[in-house]
Amino acid sequence: MASPILALILSFFIPGLGQLYTGQFLKAIALFLLAVLFGAMSTIIIGIPFYLIVWIYSMYDAYTSAKN
Repeated sequence: MASPILALILSFFIPGLGQLYTGQFLKAIALFLLAVLFGAMSTIIIGIPFYLIVWIYSMYDAYTSAKN
């Protein structure tokens, strides 16, 4: 069984890493790519809120997925 706290910590540092830890490979790749895309878009202001949304969702989803 995966540790919810470890999954959350992994996603805190790299969005999608917690999903990779819990075995959700496609979701991990999608969240990582979205984080990279929105991180690159943060050179213009619009990318920052989208990156934050992906980052927070990644942590929440990793925690709840590991908990189940």
